[in-house]
Amino acid sequence: MENMVNTTLCYIERDGKYLMLHRVKKENDVNRDKWIGIGGKFEPGESPEDCVLREVREETGLTLTDYTYRGIITFVLDGWGTEFMHLFGASGWTGELRTDCDEGELAWIGKEELLALPIWAGDKIFLRLLDSDRPFFSLKLNYTGDTLTAAVLDGQPLAI
Repeated sequence: MENMVNTTLCYIERDGKYLMLHRVKKENDVNRDKWIGIGGKFEPGESPEDCVLREVREETGLTLTDYTYRGIITFVLDGWGTEFMHLFGASGWTGELRTDCDEGELAWIGKEELLALPIWAGDKIFLRLLDSDRPFFSLKLNYTGDTLTAAVLDGQPLAI
């Protein structure tokens, strides 16, 4: 059976910027050298909300107080299997931001600057959906290596 994984990804927003993670610390990381939001894999028995709260706390030191489940993204990536990524946006938290993260470097990045950094092509699609306040959505992204080969939003193919 194909490897299927559930993960969360959260874009924490403040003053027109997202808290981003530059993945530079782990070897054999599918996200190596890319900028991504905050998140990770489900642990047994976790709901999407449980997972996002735990991952954000572990990676940033912050406890989310205002967050929204925005959509689900199905990633199909050659050699890595299928990933169901539960996407969240957040605008409220308590605690102090960690200065050190095991996964990489944390930084507040302006939304307009983010698109020029090394990110997955499909991330540009769902970042636009987050910024447009679109209601809950389902996005499927197919990749061959780093190349986005197909994108389907709520069952409708997108031009890529």
